[in-house]
Parts: sequence; structure tokens; C-alpha cells
Amino acid sequence: MNVGSVERFGADELLAGLRDVRLRGFPDVAPYAEAELSIESVDPETLAPPQRYVLRDGVRTMHDLRAALAPHGLDPLALSGGGAYVTIDGDRIPVIPPIVEESHEPDGRTVDVVADGLHRVYAARALGLPITVIVARGLPREHPYYALALPDGWAGVAELDELPDGFQKKTYRNPDNYKSLFRQYNAVFPGVQQQRKRSNPDHLKA
Repeated sequence: MNVGSVERFGADELLAGLRDVRLRGFPDVAPYAEAELSIESVDPETLAPPQRYVLRDGVRTMHDLRAALAPHGLDPLALSGGGAYVTIDGDRIPVIPPIVEESHEPDGRTVDVVADGLHRVYAARALGLPITVIVARGLPREHPYYALALPDGWAGVAELDELPDGFQKKTYRNPDNYKSLFRQYNAVFPGVQQQRKRSNPDHLKA
């Protein structure tokens, strides 16, 4: 991985940007606008994954990125704000901390669910390291994160080489329109969210 240069921006700019994030199905709703936002170093084990898989290549990429950014003084597992790295080919790739939401689950649990950045959290967990995340609390109950936390936590996350057809990635709050509550981070931080292969069963409609 060839890094030509890095850029940084502070926590205030990062959190202000997050407050502008909208929902795919409710474009007038900014779920973080009035939320309590903080940047915290946490034990990955305390976080709740909503996704049933990580891709081994994605985890390796996180390790490679950490090594490539180390000479530039930027650690994607310990970011106090946001930033980006520019490849020698001129591509600009953003790097922000994983985003964690306080989530009220249907079974009565309140958990800190990983809304974005699961591969980084998984990589930190594998290394036995803490990870710095953005924590959002006090979100509107009517616009929760669009997927539920896995009932068995990290034990329910499979390491895969690729997504098989028909693999349901998450348990969605609204299976009939599961992306309506999707947080559109890319609209504010272009390139943060990666598009993975579509694998969900046909009965799940975005």
C-alpha cells in the first residue's frame, strides 16, 4: 500500500460533519443532529457487532493500512479527529474513527452497536488493542440504527473470503425496506463507506 501524503482535520470538524449525516429513506432526518457525540478509546470486546461477517481481505487491508500510515504519524485505530491519505496515484481516501451508536434492542438490551467501521474494530480486537471510536448517544428512538446487534456478539461474526450468494448480512429492523434507516456517511465523508457485494436473499428489499 503506497501512501504519498496524509491530511488531518480536528474533532470539531469531524463531529460537525457527522451531525449533517442523513437517512436514505428519510432525507430530512439527521439522526446525529441533537445526539451526544464523543470520541472515546474503548475495548472492542465491549462493542456489539450487527454484521454476520468480516472479509479476511478487508481485515488484512486494515493491518496493511496501519503499517503504511505509521511513518506518517497516523494510526487508524487511534484517531483523535479525522483525516485522509493520498496515494502515489493521487487517490484521496478518507479515514475517520469507527462510528458506534447507543442502540435500544427489541429484547430490552441497550448496547453500543458498530454502525460503521466493523473491519477496523475486528482488526483491533484480533490485535488485543483498544480502538478510538465516535460514540453517539441519545439518538431519536424513532430512527434507530437499521440493523440489530447480533444476539451472540462477536461469536456470531464469521470470517469469509467472499460473500456467498444468499448470505444475509444483518438482521434488519424493517425487512420490507431495510435501507430506509441507512446512515449515508458517504454524502458527508465521501469514500468512507465501501460497497460490498449484494448477497442478501431476494425477499429483502432495499
